[in-house]
Amino acid sequence: MDYLSGLNTSQRAAVEETEGPVMIVAGAGSGKTRVITYRVAHLIKKGVDPFRILVLTFTNKAAKEMRERITEVVGLEAKNIWMGTFHSVFARILRVEAEHIGYPKNFTIYDTDDSKSLLRTILKEMNLDTKLYNVNHVFGRISSAKNNLISPQEYNRNEAILAEDQSNGRGQQGQIYMTYAQRCYRAGAMDFDDLLFKTNVLLNKFPEVLHKYQHQFKYLMVDEYQDTNFSQYLIVKRLAAVQENICVVGDDAQSIYAFRGANIQNILNFQKDYPDVKLFKLEQNYRSTQNIVNAANSIIEKNKDQLEKRVFSEKEEGEKIQVRRAYSDNEEGKIVADAILERKANLKLKYKDFAILYRTNAQSRAMEEALRKLNVPYKIFGGTSFYQRKEIKDLIAYFRLVYNPNDEEALKRVINYPRRGIGDTTLDKIIVAADRHSIRLWDVVSHAPKYLDGRSATAVGQFGMMIQSFQAIGNQESAYDVAMHIARQSGILRELYDDKSVEGLSRYENIQELLNGIKEFSEREDIEEKGLDVFMQDVALLTNEDTDKNPDADTVSMMTIHSAKGLEFPVVHVVGLEENLFPSQMSLNSRADLEEERRLFYVAVTRAERELTLSYATSRYRWGSLNSCEPSRFLDELNPVFLDLDFTSGGLPDDDLSDLSSQKQAWSRTERDVFKKPKLKKRKTTAVLPKAHTPTPGFAPSNTNNLQVGMEVEHQRFGFGKVVNVEGNAGNMKATVLFKGLGQKQLLLKFAKLRIVEDA
Repeated sequence: MDYLSGLNTSQRAAVEETEGPVMIVAGAGSGKTRVITYRVAHLIKKGVDPFRILVLTFTNKAAKEMRERITEVVGLEAKNIWMGTFHSVFARILRVEAEHIGYPKNFTIYDTDDSKSLLRTILKEMNLDTKLYNVNHVFGRISSAKNNLISPQEYNRNEAILAEDQSNGRGQQGQIYMTYAQRCYRAGAMDFDDLLFKTNVLLNKFPEVLHKYQHQFKYLMVDEYQDTNFSQYLIVKRLAAVQENICVVGDDAQSIYAFRGANIQNILNFQKDYPDVKLFKLEQNYRSTQNIVNAANSIIEKNKDQLEKRVFSEKEEGEKIQVRRAYSDNEEGKIVADAILERKANLKLKYKDFAILYRTNAQSRAMEEALRKLNVPYKIFGGTSFYQRKEIKDLIAYFRLVYNPNDEEALKRVINYPRRGIGDTTLDKIIVAADRHSIRLWDVVSHAPKYLDGRSATAVGQFGMMIQSFQAIGNQESAYDVAMHIARQSGILRELYDDKSVEGLSRYENIQELLNGIKEFSEREDIEEKGLDVFMQDVALLTNEDTDKNPDADTVSMMTIHSAKGLEFPVVHVVGLEENLFPSQMSLNSRADLEEERRLFYVAVTRAERELTLSYATSRYRWGSLNSCEPSRFLDELNPVFLDLDFTSGGLPDDDLSDLSSQKQAWSRTERDVFKKPKLKKRKTTAVLPKAHTPTPGFAPSNTNNLQVGMEVEHQRFGFGKVVNVEGNAGNMKATVLFKGLGQKQLLLKFAKLRIVEDA
């Protein structure tokens, strides 16, 4: 196939420029994945050995999609490319080189739950206040240190870091970090951050290893370069130092992961790192309509720290962006749910064509309630991953013990599951014995009669012999046969089978699904190593994006904007556009933080293909109290030329419209002519736009504490109406008013400013 013929001029130039440092700035929806895959395919077509190509991504899903596309062009040679996430690729290298840094090749990879479990144990042993030393904060502090390549020893030598901990009342943080690192090492385990931290140690301290991989990888490509942290940046820079055939692809406008350690300066300074870099800009958006793309440009141009580009679309002009106002978060949910049903029917769409995006997970409640009332099916992304379910983690803990019996977190998890008479008291005895003799927990378990007595020795000894029996077949049978043997002999299958509750049945089915997955893995023809240990490594490196079991389900998608990056939907609702919510209150302390929030808004807008609606509420419950809200500054930053302000059903209020109206009139004729005239007919609407109401002279709001059904009232914007319902408690009372020409509206009385006509 002529794979180059389908590329535009900029895409093709980026694909064909294979030598030296290259930076591809890929705007939203500009065909980034196509360029990366075709560039790799082009290298192979030119005769480059696939084993000499390294491609780094941020999700296994992205790597899988790229490999499949490359296979379509070059065939099965694609399976020989070193392609995967940063963590999976460097875990692979660490398996080979682990002994250089004192780790076994079969080291365990701790997920977040494992790490936090170990930290809880350490906090308990140190008798620390777990409210002050919150495990999430402690874990985040350690993670941040590792991502900045600060070892436990360096952490405890750094006076500034120690002083900061002391000032926060957490003077033991350094000792916790040190103990945590020692326990991981003793257990032959690395956490996710270690996979990058230890790779840096490996490449820095062992020049022969660095030399090996610098010459192994002749060509290096990095996807989503704007999301790299300091640790990833250094690894990439070291590996590319000899050949300098490095190509990074990304979009500074979509850098939204600073809270994870991502450093936007990595992409902004790439041209300084490589002065002879060849720069390509992919500026044509193939995803969204002109209105959406142009509106997104009007947002992101407010940022100072950015690479200059002007994304454009040659698709139809499309619908203008709807801006809706609600009086509460619950009404906002109703507006969104009603709109989804209406557009689904009118446009002949499916539920899966719609997405609701929000800044924080807590906002999902009002949306869920509204969708449920209308029987609209939905799915919340970012929930519990299949591999994070208790029963799955229990069985996998047995698998981990078979290949690494020093894995203390796995041992503690299953030593008494299913129950076998080894309670907390016995486990404490094992820990005490291990500490007293300076040995590992497994050494005590596997020689129980030597360290324990009575029934404890018997029960623990039997558990140890069972694990040893599993180890005996671990490398002799297929992954599926080993897994099934462990599931049966451990007692887990029987335990779950005997639980006839709905939850028990679900857990049993999940175990069956896991075993089915291992069976499928055992029969794959595209991989050579099919042991259960290899399967576990793949599982340990999965992200939530990689474990969606039914991506084609016809449901409305709900997720945070961070979770939506990389996705696209025909119709998108972005909700909660209020000051201190979006932008977040935490982002208002510095320009850098505010610019990241603006990039997040840019990402939200550019998820939409055909239609986009932005909404906000004028009141929202927080911590049990109803608070008034102001519209987000981001609504003011959108160029009003691209907005449709619907006054009758959730549009911006009058006082918010004044600035936008003046902006719209001031929009220069020259700049307006840049954008094409509409190609599509205006959406039909049944809404009636009556003549604006002029308030009665001397209009003054009444005391509405005693408002009753049947009363005539006047609203400054909606005009005259009759009260048809009153509900709620004092301070949070709501009234439903039938307004002439507008229909019914529910108003929160503390904000509505109604004039009771009888008082006039």
